[in-house]
Amino acid sequence: MAFRKTSPRPGDKSTSGRPGVGFGKKPRTLRQHIIRRLIMVVPLSLGAIFLARSGILDRMVDSYTFQPTSWFDDSALVRHLRNVVTHNGMTGDRPDCLLFIVDGNSPPDGTKIDVMEKHSGSCPNPDKSLPKLFTLKVDRVDRQVFSDQGSPGTFHLIPNGAN
Repeated sequence: MAFRKTSPRPGDKSTSGRPGVGFGKKPRTLRQHIIRRLIMVVPLSLGAIFLARSGILDRMVDSYTFQPTSWFDDSALVRHLRNVVTHNGMTGDRPDCLLFIVDGNSPPDGTKIDVMEKHSGSCPNPDKSLPKLFTLKVDRVDRQVFSDQGSPGTFHLIPNGAN
């Protein structure tokens, strides 16, 4: 069915023959356009800000992008562990204030990663020190992550370390 252009009927207020505007309807004012846009944009913006601040968005992106093959890619693994460590409550620091140092000489079934706390730039206490928080031991083959947090040298399985 095609729309055909028709001329307005006598007494109609609209002079447009476009579909959607219709005969007998008053055209929207600029104020109505702005209010309708704000009704949509403001709640969506607030929702996006909430998702970003709460970390839900980070976890959704991590669950989508971190694949089984990512366990053997150091940069993807560090991104995943940064998300796990900050959202598990293992540290109260911001993700950008953590430094992960991967021991390149470790075997694949026991890769050690030191988690350091940055004290520079916009991170708290900018004295340029790097105190060590804990060490992570990653078994890439079995996809498990162990931590020595609270007990240096003794590793225990961390929750949600694997996908």
